[in-house]
Amino acid sequence: MTATAALAAPDRPAAQRTGRLHGLTWTLLRVHRGALWFWLLYVVVIAAVLLWAYGPGAHAAMDELARSGCRDGGIPNPGCDTLGPRGSRWDSGVALGSSMIALAPVLIATWAGGSLIGRELEDGTAQLTWTQSVSPARWLAAKLALPAVLIIAGMLPLTLLHRMMWTANPELRRDSWSWFDSQIFNANGILATVCALFGLAFGVLVGMVARRSAPAFGVSLFGSGFGLQYFQSLRPHLWLAETLRSPAGFTDEFPDDGMTAAQGSYTSTGARLPDLFCGDSTACVTRNDVVGVYRDYHPASHFWPLQLVETGIVLALAAAATAAAFWLLRRRTV
Repeated sequence: MTATAALAAPDRPAAQRTGRLHGLTWTLLRVHRGALWFWLLYVVVIAAVLLWAYGPGAHAAMDELARSGCRDGGIPNPGCDTLGPRGSRWDSGVALGSSMIALAPVLIATWAGGSLIGRELEDGTAQLTWTQSVSPARWLAAKLALPAVLIIAGMLPLTLLHRMMWTANPELRRDSWSWFDSQIFNANGILATVCALFGLAFGVLVGMVARRSAPAFGVSLFGSGFGLQYFQSLRPHLWLAETLRSPAGFTDEFPDDGMTAAQGSYTSTGARLPDLFCGDSTACVTRNDVVGVYRDYHPASHFWPLQLVETGIVLALAAAATAAAFWLLRRRTV
């Protein structure tokens, strides 16, 4: 062996490792290029809808609102409780953009379970890859890391666009949208991105368990949808709520810009009667010893505490799903 060959020999394994990493990444992009193009188109469409709602759609709706005399400082007319045609189009744009962001985790989970993992295990593609000097753990890590990067790169700009659109024209949304509406709450913070990452981890875990595309597709679809819906029902209880009471008249005239956690009546001893409202019924008041009504709610200032607590929970679940997927892979391949 010559001196030149001896000096070059130690560098060859490093080059080969770099080539294999590049090859695995390129293979993932090539095999799932249809999903990649769909994701890029999905992000572009949502961004276009949000930009329209921020710019031309909002300007047209505000001009219509100004001509109707319904803007702050104007003299309201009987039609101020509903949006006009241009305002309705703007409202539909907000609903479409927000709903598409909220739907992303379900679509990602379905794809991850059915195509990214389930189909490759079912067809034997994954097993073939493991014989090409790519370890199962490295294969799964690449399957998770590359989509995660693409998801973050798509969801974070959409969140910024949504917040920009949301804060631009409060007069348009005051009668139709609230900060605590589920799709608005998710899209206005980091929760949209975190839920998308959870969808990826959950779909991968389901694919590892099912090892077939069709069952993984169905379980990922319904499991992710049910899980996200369940989180929405828990959201009001993730942070300490503020309490309002109305002891006089039982009118329940509370502000409607807060997220309700609980409400009902209370007695002279302070005991709560959830979901009981006597109104003007003297018999109901006397029978239940009702002296007023209460409401536990979250004002708009609780947006970020609620966001961060729920984000931490969802991240923990995503990490648990990822760890379970690696554990299952190791158990089946050792």
